[in-house]
Amino acid sequence: MSSEQNSEVATLGGGCFWCLEAVFDDLRGVASVESGYAGGHAADPSYEEVCAGTTGHAEVVRVTFDPRAVSFKEILEVFFTVHDPTTLNRQGADVGTQYRSALFYHTPEQKEVAARTIAELDAAKIWDAPIVTEVVPFERFYEAEDYHQQYYLRNPNQGYCRMVVAPKVSKFRQHFLEKLKK
Repeated sequence: MSSEQNSEVATLGGGCFWCLEAVFDDLRGVASVESGYAGGHAADPSYEEVCAGTTGHAEVVRVTFDPRAVSFKEILEVFFTVHDPTTLNRQGADVGTQYRSALFYHTPEQKEVAARTIAELDAAKIWDAPIVTEVVPFERFYEAEDYHQQYYLRNPNQGYCRMVVAPKVSKFRQHFLEKLKK
């Protein structure tokens, strides 16, 4: 079996893609994470166009993972821990549809696991409000510009990284210590 046959893809939007990329880069079983755009109508959007809110795209990450090492449900558990899935079109100070909480499922199984996970989290009242994460079929991923890839890793002392990304990475590491890459 090739490594491609042993991998699965999750496409997730949880506000700024720098945050999600930094977190999923540390998760055991994840082979790669790319920042990009999905869910909109414009072909080959630029960061500036997505930020303007006119493309319909959300900032997302494409997470390629080995389901024998980490399940899609575990991917979702991390996803729902490191961002606020209860705020519509907003993450912290970032406001607009490009920052929406979104899950672009690739298979009927992913759709089912997502629905079940959201129902479990809502029933457990993990959040003070209901989850508003958009769960829609994956259509297309547009990779973000090169300077967005591995942004936190390359710019840990940049202001946004220190104030927004680092606390999410820290929260992830505290909650999922046993799932960190060695």
